Amino acid sequence: MALKRSIRGQVPPFIVMDVMAEANRREVAGEDVLHLEVGQPSTGAPSGVIEVAQATLVSDKLGYTEALGIDPLRERIARYYGETHDIDLAADRVVVTTGSSGGFMLAFLSAFDTGDRVALADPGYPAYRNILSALGIEAVAIPTTIDDRYQPTPELLDRVVRETGAIDGLIVASPANPTGTMLAAAEMKALTGYCDANGIRLISDEIYHGITYEGAGETALSFTDNGFIVNSFSKYYSMTGWRVGWMVVPEDLHRSVECLAQNLFISVPALSQRAACAAFDCREELDANVLRYAANRELLLRELPKAGLDRLAPADGAFYIYAEVGHLTNDSEAFCRQILAETGVAMAPGTDFDRERGRATVRISFAGDTATMGEAARRLQACLPSAG
Repeated sequence: MALKRSIRGQVPPFIVMDVMAEANRREVAGEDVLHLEVGQPSTGAPSGVIEVAQATLVSDKLGYTEALGIDPLRERIARYYGETHDIDLAADRVVVTTGSSGGFMLAFLSAFDTGDRVALADPGYPAYRNILSALGIEAVAIPTTIDDRYQPTPELLDRVVRETGAIDGLIVASPANPTGTMLAAAEMKALTGYCDANGIRLISDEIYHGITYEGAGETALSFTDNGFIVNSFSKYYSMTGWRVGWMVVPEDLHRSVECLAQNLFISVPALSQRAACAAFDCREELDANVLRYAANRELLLRELPKAGLDRLAPADGAFYIYAEVGHLTNDSEAFCRQILAETGVAMAPGTDFDRERGRATVRISFAGDTATMGEAARRLQACLPSAG
């Protein structure tokens, strides 16, 4: 007799992780691989975080913490909103999470029921729709284009509602993965106002705040108290493997989030929480990383068109360039495998981010060192037909 298998667990793979595995296999075999596929900083945690972690290992027994996080970290995060956005935020509304991924899980479970419909931009981060699918929540795609700067608008939401029916939630990301585009203050205000007026729960992914090139990132918290604000120590703070992030939660769902966190996670690792308190005081070191990203971005925006990759998203923030390659291929997964085999340059196929149109796009991460970006551009120029 066959044993039961859950349908909810049969979500699509995160393709970039498969690309990384193949790139690593080639690297172990002695090939010269340039990693432009993975969305993580090439630097470790800042020195101040390491120092606190080392001291904490000696002085603290590192037991469970409260499910919502330790008070010093929640208070420091609340203070961050005052320093950065001039928002007087009560620390009680801050929930420390197991990276942003744990935050999305808590937000989705507390706000939506099975069968609810949550809209999100295509292209977008694949884990949004895959987590929603695993929870029995329908992910409603909002097809966006470079003309929309790959961001949702009230007009696009109206069209989606007219064509597919009412929605219960909206996920926005600014800066966005994979496109790097951002919502200006007026655009964020329009979207939050639309959600509040139409009873739509907003989830704002702000994990790339701090990594911006065309002005600072706007937080949805400036315009509404009804949404979830998701952030993380992974990107700007360069702490991916520490698995610590945070949410600002709406007051009406605070207790629900707390109970879910108690049962699902017990607590975020104590060491990561203690160390993260120091991250906010490491701005000089972290801003130096952003200067490197900016140099990498400038280099690739200049050099990629010479390789025939001239249809690029604006890349206002984060560390990605989203490139159209439909003039070169109609199968971005095969294209990325070919480029890896022929040049050693690893990129992420667009099918991870847009199931319908991603066969004609790729995502390039410029989180590595500048020398790697220059060499990658040189190899692509030698391999691909030039724009001219």
